[in-house]
Order: sequence, then C-alpha cells, then structure tokens
Amino acid sequence: MNPLRLLADIGGTNIRLAWQDQPGGPLHDTRVLPCANYPTVAAAITAYLAEQGLATPREAALGMANPVTGDAVRMTNHCWSFSQRALRAQLGLQRLLVLNDFTALALALPLLRPEQLRQVGGGAAVAGSAVVLIGPGTGLGVSGLVFPPGSHGGVPLSGEGGHVSLAAQTQQEFDVLRILQARYGHASAERAVCGAGLVDLYQALRQLDPSNPSGPSGPLGARDLSTAAQVTERALQGSDPIALQALEMFCGFLGSVAGNLALTLGAHGGVYIGGGMVPRLGTWFDRSTFRPRFEAKGRFQTYLAAIPCWIIDPGATPALHGAARALDIAGSA
Repeated sequence: MNPLRLLADIGGTNIRLAWQDQPGGPLHDTRVLPCANYPTVAAAITAYLAEQGLATPREAALGMANPVTGDAVRMTNHCWSFSQRALRAQLGLQRLLVLNDFTALALALPLLRPEQLRQVGGGAAVAGSAVVLIGPGTGLGVSGLVFPPGSHGGVPLSGEGGHVSLAAQTQQEFDVLRILQARYGHASAERAVCGAGLVDLYQALRQLDPSNPSGPSGPLGARDLSTAAQVTERALQGSDPIALQALEMFCGFLGSVAGNLALTLGAHGGVYIGGGMVPRLGTWFDRSTFRPRFEAKGRFQTYLAAIPCWIIDPGATPALHGAARALDIAGSA
C-alpha cells in the first residue's frame, strides 16, 4: 500500500499516528507510541510504517507540542529536534507540513460531533464568534479560531499562550507561586496547569503544610507523590487532603487562564478543553473550582457566565483530523 498521507499528533509523552488514502477519507491504523521509546521522530514514524506494512507516504502533516517558526524544530517538553528539510528527505516525502499541535487541534474543532463534547456550564455558542482552545497534558496547549468574513471553518491562532505569567487569586496561591518562582524563575501557566505542574502544586502545598515535619522551609518534594496520576487518584479517592487541594488549585488556575483567554478573544463561540488530563476527571471536574474561577472576572462575570465550555473526548483523535485539514488547506492555497 502507498498511503496518500501520514498524520501525526506529537506531544511530550506520546506520538499518535494514522494515515489516509485520500483527502477527507477515514483515518486508518491509528496507533499511540511512547515518545521515550524512540531516539528521534523519524525513528518513531519509520517504526510505525514498518509495523503497518506501509510504503513511503507521499505527504505528511505533523502536529507538534512546540512553536514552529522555521526549519529547525525543537520540542518544549521532550528531547526531539530536527530540520524539516532533512526529515522530509530522510522519509522520502514529497511534502511535509509541520505545525503546532494545538493549531492542528483548533482546525479540527468544526469537525467535532456533539457526542464528542461534554458541556461544562454556560449557555449556547454564538455562531461566527471566536472560540478558545486550551488543554493541559504534558504541557499546556493554547489556540483558538477566529472567523473573518469569507473564511470556511475558521482561521486558527498559533501562539504559545501556555507560557503567559500565572496570576494568583488567594493567599495560598500566592504562597505556592512564590515556591514555583524560586524553583523556575518564571511561574508560567504551564508550570501549574499540566501533568508536572499538578505534581509541583502538590509538593508546594506539602511544603506549606504546617503538619509537614520539614516545615514551611523544608525541601520541595520531600515525601511526596511523584506523578500526576498518583496525585489525581489520591484526590478523587479522598485519601489525601493535600492531593485534593492540589487538584482543586489546578482546576482553579485552569479556569482563570481560560477565562482570560475568553475575555481576550471575545470567545462567545465557546471554550474547548483538550489534552489528556481533564477528561480523566469525569464529572468531578464539573463540580470543581474551574467554572467559578472561569467566571470570576469582576464586572465581566455575567459576560463570561454565558460562554459555554466543552471537554473534548480524546478518543476522537481530533488533532489527527486537524492535521489532515491543514494539508487540505495548504494544498488549496
């Protein structure tokens, strides 16, 4: 077989791959591979093609969790880096398109079906209005869509909104931010609203806990949980009060950042939440601090209360469909 196009959604932890035999066609042989198992992106793609018994594709679109501003590509939360020109030659592609993974996901938003979304608060979307996309996973992805006159399906925004400065709203959050700043220098939104960020929140709260034998000045990370999955499990089970505080703080920070984005873009078209973390929280997320903090913008509380938020079902692999749409748009330009 000679698939027309290879599609990839590359995060800091996993690479998702599939192929299409024609534009607009279904995705075939979708697989998820751990990035850590492969020294380079080329090695992961080559292994996938060999596993599926596929010949060299004619073209490929890679959505990657990093800014794409030139030929050189370097991932923010993983060690892979490459030259686009060299990768295209190495894989024998006629065409290679590399774009930010959340730009690809934004392109897929108009393709999502109602059953692939779960609404969390707000009213009805306003057709033709801007939409916001945000998603915590290995990092914090941010994008959106705007709809200028004559556009079909919207124009995606390509930026690095996950790295804006994080703002505290409570004394406890100020104390946690002080610890994050001491550790990282700049406390960005991604430092708190991602998998590693949830662990850092938990560790900081442990450090601030007066019952911690290390005390407020103790070392960050002492006697703590080490993965986001562990913190989430303990929080949802109710077996660790500090894990629950950390998860609530995570959701609160996510709500604040999402609300800032919605105000900035005038996102009456709604806010979409992607990434792998929030869907795992189930309906607990609906009762979390996310929605109150999303709306907590003083005089603009009513403005934000009307804006719907949706959680995207990650099983729909929407970023792969967005990568395919990016190839369609580039081909018609």
